[in-house]
Order: sequence, then C-alpha cells, then structure tokens
Amino acid sequence: MNRSSRLPRQNAGSRSAPVDGAGREFAVPVSTVPALPAVESFDDLGLPQELLSVLARRGVTAPFPIQAATLPNSLAGRDVLGRGRTGSGKTLAFGLAVLARTAGRQAEPRRPVALVLVPTRELAQQVTEALTPYAQAVRLRLATVVGGVPVRRQAEVLNRGAEIVVATPGRLKDLVERRLCRLDAVGVTVLDEADQMADMGFLPTVTGFLEQVAEGGQTLLFSATLDRNVDRLVRRFLKDPVTHAVDPSAGAVCTMEHHVLHVQNSDKHATIAHIASRDGRVIMFIDTKHGADRLVETLLASGVKAAALHGGKSQPQRTRTLEQFRSGQVAALVATDVAARGIHVDGLDLVVNLDPPGDHKDYLHRGGRTARAGESGTVVTLVLPNQRRGMNRMLTTAGITPVTTKVRAGDEELTRITGARVPTGVPVVIPDPVVERPRHSRPVGRNRYGRPASAARTRQTADGSRGTSSRSHNG
Repeated sequence: MNRSSRLPRQNAGSRSAPVDGAGREFAVPVSTVPALPAVESFDDLGLPQELLSVLARRGVTAPFPIQAATLPNSLAGRDVLGRGRTGSGKTLAFGLAVLARTAGRQAEPRRPVALVLVPTRELAQQVTEALTPYAQAVRLRLATVVGGVPVRRQAEVLNRGAEIVVATPGRLKDLVERRLCRLDAVGVTVLDEADQMADMGFLPTVTGFLEQVAEGGQTLLFSATLDRNVDRLVRRFLKDPVTHAVDPSAGAVCTMEHHVLHVQNSDKHATIAHIASRDGRVIMFIDTKHGADRLVETLLASGVKAAALHGGKSQPQRTRTLEQFRSGQVAALVATDVAARGIHVDGLDLVVNLDPPGDHKDYLHRGGRTARAGESGTVVTLVLPNQRRGMNRMLTTAGITPVTTKVRAGDEELTRITGARVPTGVPVVIPDPVVERPRHSRPVGRNRYGRPASAARTRQTADGSRGTSSRSHNG
C-alpha cells in the first residue's frame, strides 16, 4: 500500500502557522513525542561495526551537531526535519541512518528499498561518492540516477538490483514512467536540499514520488531554508518529525566572513580579473551561461586558469571541469546557480558573487560552497551603485550583516579581502574537458549487459565506483 491516502496533518499543537510575506520562513514543528538526546560519539549510536570501522579509517572521530542531534532519532525510525546549510554534515547525518536501517536487506530488480532525492547531478554524484565506502562495508548497492547519462545504463543497474537510489527528480520520473523503477518498496526516503528542489519546480514531481513509496515509511527532510513550499511537504508527509536547526539564523556561520564590495561599472571587469588571479581557487557566480563563457575567454587571455560550469555543458564535461578545479588545473570556476548547486570542494576559502543573487536563498546556497565543516571562508559580492538597495534588502532577509567596502582594481583593501593581484597578461589554455566516447564495435546486446564493452569501463556501477577508469576525488 502506498501513501497516497495520507492526508495533510492538522494538529495545531504540533505546528505554528507559516509566516506571512514573500521569502519568509515558517516556524518549525514542535514534536509531540520528545526527541532522543544528542550523542557525543558515533560509538553511542549502536551503528553496525562495519560503519564504525569505515568512520575510524576515514578519520571521522566526532559527529557534527546535525549528526549528533538527528542520528539517534533517525536510527530509531523517527521522521526528521533538519535545517542545515551546505557543509554542515548533512550527508552523513542522513546517510548513516539510511545505511544502518537498510543493512541486511536485498532489493528486488527495479525495486530499491531506500531513496535519496537531490536537486542536481553534481550533488547526486557527491552523495554517492561520500556514501560508497560505507555502503560497500555493509554490502549495499548504490545506484545514481541523473540526467545527462544514458538511461539504459541506469536501467541496467536498477535491473540488477540496488538497495539505495540517489536520484534527481527529472530522471527518476522518466524511469518510473517507463516502469524501469518502482518505489513501492522504499521504506526510507531522504529529501536533501528540499528548498532547492522546490525552487527548481520539482515540488509536484517530489510529491508524486512520496505518494508512491511504502505506507508507513520514514522520511528525512533536510533544507537550508524553510519556506512555504517546503512546509507543504512537511505538513503532508512528515509524521510528528524531530526538528533540528544547525543555524538558528540562516546566514550566521561563525567561520564565514561576508563582504559587499562597491564597484563602478567601468572598473568591474578589471576588479574581477584581479580577484581571479589570486593565489588559490575561487568560485565566481554569474547570472547567465553566455556571460560565463565570455568571462572565461577574457580571463584566459589575461593569464587566469579559468573554466565555465553551466547547464549548457554536457554532464561528462561538467564532471571533468570539476575534476580540473579540484586538482588545481583550473583556479577560477565561473558558474551559474543551477550548475553549481551541490558542488563540494574541500579547502575552498572564497566565493565571489559577480552578480547579486536572485534572492536570499540563492545567496545562502552560493555561500555554502565555502566555510564547510568548520573551515573558514569568505563570501564577496560585487555591487554596482544601482544594485545597492536591493542587495541590502536581501542581506537583511538572510540575517547577514556584511562588511561594506568601496574598492577599485589594485586597491590594498581588495587584496586584503580577496587575495587579488595583477594578472600576468600571459594567455593560458585549459584543455577542453572532452570525454572519450565509447566505440560501438559490436551491435547492442552482444555482450552480457547489452552494451559495447568499452562503455562498461566508464559507466558508474551500482556501488558508486567508476569501473576501471581513473578519477580523482569526490563529486
């Protein structure tokens, strides 16, 4: 039996009414059943020894606040509503719970028993790679279901059986409609970055998935912000959830500095080039794909190792560009919002908004690329005179009080804040992130899984690994 018959909860004692006003957040629910207390150590959670061993090998010694608070309850089967900015430790907060509660189960073909929904391909890859060592330890199979990758490969992985599916809504909907995946056996569902999925228009699709999963299942919802769209999901699908907020004020992260730099239009491009020439990596957010490509051309010509990341790139190109950025082959990543959601790069200490974000939620998600997991970081926004008033309103909504400075290219203050320096002026060339296409040397269906043998070397396998191809990092 599925959950389509579940009605919206109207228990006034467990929920405050949403706050009026665009962009405002609703009050988080108050659990009618007391939450279990937070733990100080992973050893206190009763996790399978295999998971504890992987944590120890990877040097994960103590849980982050969101893990310490939510894991006792999620492991006990409670629904969880967690508000935490990117980098707060959400992936292990829900991942360990899913793995522990799924361990020992075996999925039938096309019928996963756990589902993790995320807004973007990059975040799906990141989650898969973060959880793969733990999943392998408890003999669970992971399948990543995202767009930009041939449907057939993903369908074959599901057909062989995968206990946990990490998916973006669009591709999963496609597979479900083709009857290549069924959700009626899913007992644990995770919605990661639920606010972003809602903002991207996926709320009806996500609602449809939640209506198909097993009745009485567990739902874990994590979001950086809690607006009306997320409230709809909470009211309908979460049963007396335990709530936990890492950041009472969404923008208040003690390890993150916020700067607004007032620039003149005539000096903006030079200022950008100086910042991009810093000694260290930087993500620069820009509004349009065309603008990203044009800026990268300019930066390369001035001597900056730059590359663009946006929705106009194929998934293999985006993956390779991220690898180049992580390895240092690319120092300045010029990205649009959609393409950069879910990017996780360790040690990134500077994010620059070349164009002010569309709203306070976009600002928080952009800034979430830095100051992750307790590291320090700086978020800088370049603001033209006609943008100042709107930017001030946005930061007030986000609960952020930035340091405001008027700068020009070459200023000492610009260097102090961002590490800016004069570009070399010597053009550089970054190899195009072209992924070799598999050569179809035999008709489809000739080998074991119905694909050319060359494709098998680069496919993503059910446990999240990359076959025999070489790949550095995490996604």
